[in-house]
Amino acid sequence: MTSLPARSEVLSLFRSLLRTSREFSDYNMRKYVKRRTIDAFRHNRNLSDPAAVAAAFADGKSQLGMAKRQAVLYSFYAPRAKNVMEINRP
Repeated sequence: MTSLPARSEVLSLFRSLLRTSREFSDYNMRKYVKRRTIDAFRHNRNLSDPAAVAAAFADGKSQLGMAKRQAVLYSFYAPRAKNVMEINRP
């Protein structure tokens, strides 16, 4: 039987996913990863079954690894022009 992750571990995973979302050079990917992270944590907020909580935490850790790999990959092929949302206007 797997042990339940501590609240601090879950919050650390959440913060790590949000930090990783800021590493994407593309505006749309940054917002997508951030939105997906927040939605997933809200969806799993009320889990009470220990097995489901442990499975959701393990899935979150795998998603973090995938997001980190994707951020590196996207940095190699970063768009040359900025997105309209990133252009600073006076």
